[in-house]
Amino acid sequence: MSTVLDVKDLAAGYAGSTVVRDFSLALDRGQVLALLGPNGAGKTTTLVAIAGLLGRSAGTVTVDGTAVAAGRPRATARAGLAFVPDDRALFRTLTVAENLRLAATGKGRIDEVLDLFPRLRERLNVASGLLSGGEQQQLAIGRALAQDPKVLLIDELSMGLAPVIVEQLLPVLRRVADETGTAVVLVEQHVRPALAISDFAVVLAHGTEVLRGSAAELLAHPERIEAAYLGEAPAA
Repeated sequence: MSTVLDVKDLAAGYAGSTVVRDFSLALDRGQVLALLGPNGAGKTTTLVAIAGLLGRSAGTVTVDGTAVAAGRPRATARAGLAFVPDDRALFRTLTVAENLRLAATGKGRIDEVLDLFPRLRERLNVASGLLSGGEQQQLAIGRALAQDPKVLLIDELSMGLAPVIVEQLLPVLRRVADETGTAVVLVEQHVRPALAISDFAVVLAHGTEVLRGSAAELLAHPERIEAAYLGEAPAA
């Protein structure tokens, strides 16, 4: 396996205030990482900074050896990094098919997305603004995958969705990682389902890493995550 996402000593924030500091991460192809933590922990800021959509006050991000600079979204996409924001950022007046065509690197990629999300095939001519929340999230993820990314960043997949829908979507990400080698970083509030499809997890609190480990280990010891969420030192 080879490292596809390498984040070193990342620091970022807003209006001169640092929100995330000293964050580092290395992911190999096909690995899934759950980025966890309470509200306000800095998860979204971390993801947006990795994606280059927020200026960084320190640190570097590389995708498959190519540096990802802040403020250059097209260059970021060309480097192989795709980002799904928590608001999904769909073109709401465009149909499912049109949203996919705008992002796709080729027709074959659209076919692969529709195989992953058969419901979208049934809704190809429907404006994305008329889709259900679950369908919109499928489309947002599908549009990102249509770019044939090396790294997929997803912020708050479960936002506004029923738990049963989340449980249906998460295994798709595991399948994508296993079958395509895409590395996935997932910010998610549903801790156990996220860990169930992940290889590793990092817990943030107040913009700083407070816990890191294999997903299997953390699933077996949920008290360590609970302590991290409460700001206590997790037991070794």
